[in-house]
Parts: sequence; C-alpha cells; structure tokens
Amino acid sequence: MGEVIRLADRRQARRIRPQQRRIKVEFLFDLACPFTYLAAERVERAFDAVTWTPASATALRAGSLASDEVALAGVRTAAEQRARELRLPLVWPESWPADVPAAMRVASYAAEAGRGAAFVLAAGRLAFCGGFDLDDPEILAEAAAAAGLGLDSCLRAAGERRRDVAIEAAGRHLLAVGADRLPALRAGRSLYWGDGQVAEAAAAARFQAAASKA
Repeated sequence: MGEVIRLADRRQARRIRPQQRRIKVEFLFDLACPFTYLAAERVERAFDAVTWTPASATALRAGSLASDEVALAGVRTAAEQRARELRLPLVWPESWPADVPAAMRVASYAAEAGRGAAFVLAAGRLAFCGGFDLDDPEILAEAAAAAGLGLDSCLRAAGERRRDVAIEAAGRHLLAVGADRLPALRAGRSLYWGDGQVAEAAAAARFQAAASKA
C-alpha cells in the first residue's frame, strides 16, 4: 500500500512553518498519462500552492502514443516499474492510451474553480487504481463529486471544446522549450519534466524561497 496522508498534520506543519516568499509552482499534466497519477499526490504534498494546468501529451509528442507500439510498450513497462518503486497500485484502463478530452476540459474548469488538485487526484485514482474510463460521464461525475465540484458545471465544461485550444497550446509550448514528457513542473524560473523530478523541483523551490528571504 502507498503512504497514508494525514492532512491534519500537513496543515498544522504549514501553519508553523517559518514565513518565506512562496515560489510560483505550476504542475502541467495529462490525465491519460500514468505518470501524472504517480506524481500528483507527491506534488500536492510537496508545495504549498500549485497551479494545475492541463497540457496535451499528444501535442507534446506531436502524435498519438497509440501509433508507436515500441514507445507504448516502453511507457507501460516504465510506469509499472515506477508504481512498484512508489508502492502504489496501477491498473490500466481499457481505453488507455487514448486521450481523455472531456476529462481534460473538466480539469481545466476545476483549476479555474480552485479545485484542480482535488479533481486530478480523484481522476487519477479512478483511472489508474480502478481502471475506469475517465471520459465516461458517470466516472467524470464521480471524480467531480470527490473534488467538490457541481455536476452540472462539470458536464457543461466537458463539452466545451474551446478549452482544447489552451490544453493543446500548453503541450506544444513544453515541446518548444525542450520538454519531452509529462508531467512537468515549473518552479520559479526552472522547468522539470518526468515524475522522477518532483523531489528535485521541490528542493529547487525551497532554495529559491530561502534565497529570496535572505
């Protein structure tokens, strides 16, 4: 089993933490990516304030993962190994690696509503712990409820294709600046990509915050 998170302890620790300038942190993710699921809870624990930004992995790769059998097998193997290292369950949805555009649109809405973390965590667990298809309206509704979001608003957001523009642009921007995978973390002026970089990004953010206070 994975680590049990005691939210009350975390909130108390944050209240007594010495005051210092917060470094802006952005977590860029694709809900169809298993590494988003594997990284999201560590990101939520590691930083006080995070902007949760959906970014298209297909745009980042400039093509669908499903069209490259070698790359697909490599991602599956790497994700399963990483899940074992983190002692987290990993169940593959039948639809994987298909994109989940409706879920990504809801993630965009959730971020705007200040519930990005809660929705991404709930969606990731449903997809990669339960093996559910996130674009199924019933599964989306369950993720929305877990995140404290209104069902009607989420279902409306799921059909808002205009949100795809920003999601795809975020993926293309990451490609343009040299990233080659998701998730990605922007901490202050630095960009990190791959779920293995969460600890490094957190250390860099602490260093930048301490330096700004000196």
